[in-house]
Amino acid sequence: MPVLARPGGGISYEVYGSGSPPLLLSHGYGATSAMFAKNVAALSARSQLITWDLPGHGASDSPADPAFYGAAAVLADMAAILDELGHDRAVLGGHSLGGYLSLSFALSHPDRVAGLLLIGTGPGFRNEAARDDWNRRADATAKRLEEQGLAALGGSAELHAGQHADASGVIMAARHTLTQRDAHVMDGLPRITAPTLIVVGADDTQFHGAADYMAAKIPGARKVVIDGAGHAPNVSRPAEFDAQARAFLDEIATSDPARA
Repeated sequence: MPVLARPGGGISYEVYGSGSPPLLLSHGYGATSAMFAKNVAALSARSQLITWDLPGHGASDSPADPAFYGAAAVLADMAAILDELGHDRAVLGGHSLGGYLSLSFALSHPDRVAGLLLIGTGPGFRNEAARDDWNRRADATAKRLEEQGLAALGGSAELHAGQHADASGVIMAARHTLTQRDAHVMDGLPRITAPTLIVVGADDTQFHGAADYMAAKIPGARKVVIDGAGHAPNVSRPAEFDAQARAFLDEIATSDPARA
């Protein structure tokens, strides 16, 4: 995989196929770009597909400085990948944490986002107590990883413990990427102008409310529920997910070629 030199170390990414609009996919916490392996063939036949490993994950480096895991640094990494490939604009897709980061990117860099493909994603928390509880759970995850190593990630289909060099990076990411400091993403949803497709698994009941909320608050957003799928429908039901994603990319290219 190519490696992009960044201030916090190397960022590993991969490029597949060609075609417009390009699609940058960001994985969820504890996963790697390998979670999109079942989708590569179908999606790269439609558009140029870019996958990457977040800082501390997979083949990307695990810097010791917490600043390189913060939202600003990770969004800058995403922009740098697009710059490296010569893309002024792209569709941003993401699973869980990757979807949250894609939403944040759309608010920070609206002119660079041709569309949003949100998979098993939540927009964060407005309630401070709920946000504090989320952050305590993130810290508890970090502590389990410190005690048990990568085995603490568990066995969910989208997670790839064997893809990480060690637990140090995902520990740092739990405390500095997964945690949230404010409600700027949730509050910013009505300002998102990019076409948005929200994909949630029928069995991922924990995220149904979040999906409904985003569909109501993001202008023109559309929600799709994939039967028989859990938190990562692109993994458990790749054919159904790919069909929805390809149709969405077609809609963007057809409705407004400038977005591509």
